[in-house]
Amino acid sequence: MKKPAILAFILALLFLSFNASANNLRILIITGGHDFDRVSFFQMFDSFKNLTYLELKHPEARVQLGTIDLKSFDAVVFYDMPNTITDEEKNAYYRLLKAGKGLLFLHHSICAYQDWPEFESIVGGKYYEKKKDDQFGASSYQHEVTFNIKLVHPSHPVTKGLKDFTLFDEVYGNLEVLPGVYPLLSTDHPKSNPLIGWTLKKENSKIVFIQPGHDKNSYSNTNYRQLIKQAISYITAK
Repeated sequence: MKKPAILAFILALLFLSFNASANNLRILIITGGHDFDRVSFFQMFDSFKNLTYLELKHPEARVQLGTIDLKSFDAVVFYDMPNTITDEEKNAYYRLLKAGKGLLFLHHSICAYQDWPEFESIVGGKYYEKKKDDQFGASSYQHEVTFNIKLVHPSHPVTKGLKDFTLFDEVYGNLEVLPGVYPLLSTDHPKSNPLIGWTLKKENSKIVFIQPGHDKNSYSNTNYRQLIKQAISYITAK
């Protein structure tokens, strides 16, 4: 049995368990390319009621995402940071967008695929590891920062019921943000990009990007958890 066939077979077995609760939201969580506190991260998702998840890890996730049964899940959460991508793997993204699957990009996922320009139009922005040109320099990061988060549109489904709050996390500076995104979260921290959360629509998919989410300080934060849960609910709503 060839490797792709083996991966498809294993994935099919996993979905027998993944789809056991038909009334739950079913999400894929894509990881790989960046270290993270796995225990605390998945404890956050374990705390969400009426939600089941299946983790797909790179490099296998590259094949799985393009072959998986689209009816078996409701949305995809990207917490990955791969660098290279093939045309076949790009088609996996196009497949998701055409099918209208909701996509949630968290934290370092905006740094992925530095050499794939169209990825920026899917996420709504870009973190530049190297300067873009003479007018737009490289992006930056700063660990262990306390910063205020302001709700730009408190009535939006992603932020509804929340109030402005504070996190101890990592900030990114000098992100390029596309002008067509709908702003959700901002901050006034001098080391951070002013806009740190937004939503957009690409083809048939609703997409949300949330910049905070480096470690357990955010994963365990009640406000952050509510933000993530509501983002998932939003991108899966018809």
